[in-house]
Amino acid sequence: MAEPHRASPRIPFLLLFVFLVIAALVGGVVARMLPIGSNAVSAPREIAGPAEESLSPLVAKTAPAVVNIATLQASPAEQNPLLQDPFFRRYFGIPDAALQPALAAGSGVIVDGDRGLVITNFHVVQNAGAVEVGLKDGRKFPADPVALAPDLDIAVLRIGAKGLPALHLGDSSKLQVGDYVVAIGNPFNLGQTVTSGIISATDRPLGRGDSRRFLQTDAPINPGNSGGPLIDLHGNIIGINSALFSPSQSEMAAGSVGIGFAIPSNDVKAVLAKAESAPQG
Repeated sequence: MAEPHRASPRIPFLLLFVFLVIAALVGGVVARMLPIGSNAVSAPREIAGPAEESLSPLVAKTAPAVVNIATLQASPAEQNPLLQDPFFRRYFGIPDAALQPALAAGSGVIVDGDRGLVITNFHVVQNAGAVEVGLKDGRKFPADPVALAPDLDIAVLRIGAKGLPALHLGDSSKLQVGDYVVAIGNPFNLGQTVTSGIISATDRPLGRGDSRRFLQTDAPINPGNSGGPLIDLHGNIIGINSALFSPSQSEMAAGSVGIGFAIPSNDVKAVLAKAESAPQG
C-alpha cells in the first residue's frame, strides 16, 4: 500500500507572511521619518524678508526734513537787452510778460537741523535772484548759498532756523541693484509727493565722456523733484535726485518713464563738509 501523502506544514508559511507584513509596516514608518530625495538638500535661501504692510512709518519719519525750494529768476529781458525795446517785442510778438521775473520750484532736504543747512541741486538755484525754502510745517525762510559744486550739480544752502528735522547722509557704496528706495519732492510744484521703487543701476554716467557716476532708479522722478532726497528703508539719504530721462524734448512736457538719476550720497558728503566748515553769518 502506498504511503499516505503528508500534509504540508502551514504554520511556518503563516508566520512568514505575518513577519513580512510587520516588516513592511515598520519600513513605511521609518521611511516617513527619514529625508528622501530633494528634501535632503537644504531649503532654498529666502531672497527677501516679509514686506512691510506700508511705507507710511518711513515717510512719517523722513518727510518733515524734505523742503520746497522757490527761486526768483531774472527776467529774460535782463538777460537779453533787445527784449527791453518795446518795438522789438511787438515786431517779434513777444509779450510784455517777458519782462517779469520768473518763478521756479524745486526740492531740497535738511541735513543739519541745528545749523539750518539744506542740500539741493545747483541747477535749481543757478542764477536765482532770491531763494526761499518752504518747510513741511508751512514756515518759509530766505536762503543763502554756502557751498556750490556746479560740476556735481549740488548746492548747500543755509536758512535762519534751528532745531529742524534733518536726515543723515548714508553710505551709497553699500547699495545694490534691487534695493528699495523712496523719493520725496515737489514735482510740478504740486506739493510734497512720495514715490517708491528700486535701485536699477549704480555707477551710471549720463552720457559718453561723463566722468560723474549716478544712481539709476525707477522711482518716479519728475520736474520739481530735483534736489530732493532718495532715501533707503532705514531713513538715510543715499542720493540727491538730479535728472530724469524723457523721450520729450520739452521740459514742460517731460515726465517720468521709470528712468531717473540721483547723485550718490558719498559724492555729496565732501560738499557738505565744506559748508559745515564755512563761517556762519
